[in-house]
Amino acid sequence: MTWHAELALDYLIENQRSVARYRHQGPLRILKSLYPEGDAICHNVLVHPPGGLVGGDLLDMHVTVGPGAHGLVTTPGATRFYKSEAGLATQSVLARLEEGARLEWLPLEAIAYNQCHALNRAVFDLAPTAELMTWDITALGLPTAGLPFELGEFKQHLEIKGAWLEQGRIEAQDARWMNSPLGLGGHKCMATLIFASGSPLQTDRIALALSSARDALEANSLRLQAGATSPHPQVLVVRVLAPLTEHAMNLLKQVWAIWRHVLWQLPSTPPRLWNL
Repeated sequence: MTWHAELALDYLIENQRSVARYRHQGPLRILKSLYPEGDAICHNVLVHPPGGLVGGDLLDMHVTVGPGAHGLVTTPGATRFYKSEAGLATQSVLARLEEGARLEWLPLEAIAYNQCHALNRAVFDLAPTAELMTWDITALGLPTAGLPFELGEFKQHLEIKGAWLEQGRIEAQDARWMNSPLGLGGHKCMATLIFASGSPLQTDRIALALSSARDALEANSLRLQAGATSPHPQVLVVRVLAPLTEHAMNLLKQVWAIWRHVLWQLPSTPPRLWNL
């Protein structure tokens, strides 16, 4: 049996408050909206009760953030791509941000289990004054549990329309890519944090964001496997390779908090789940 689940999540302003409205089909849910930062920012938790995907499964999410609204979405646990007997397991996110909108799309990691055949796809379409923070964290197998990623394929597609397109394919049996210093160098987690705008960022904002991120990276034990760049006038990127997911996740959370402060003048108020 395969799961085909759909979710439509809409953020909008109602009575000077960012609110979330959603519709779903199949096993995808949005939990109660929370406001730890006041009415301007709506925090939500995205839940997939089955807990994982196999061949033929599809999680299809469509998100809109209306003018001036601000939504933050995270998940209670990792997305698990399990062994697939046949077919592709797909997680797909398509988000549209209207003028003045902000979205923080911050799911926990995706885990590629041995013999999975998976696609993790996210596409963001930003109006000129909209801004986005999102990350993509991928764990290859469960090395501490003795369950390495030895067979299978994991595909990635991360796109900011008109500004950024990144596609990758990780084949577990490609030893040169998995172990070479020009590839993953034996690391089992790769992570990317992106800040994007619908129009070119001011040079002083880029400089401040990069210098503050680089200070954090330099002070971290992963400094030799991490970097911060601005490959496009609308995009800031931090990349990390790590032996374990927790190390990369903690570093990205640190930079996320810094960028929130220097780019949006907001405090680093984490989703409640992160503190559990």
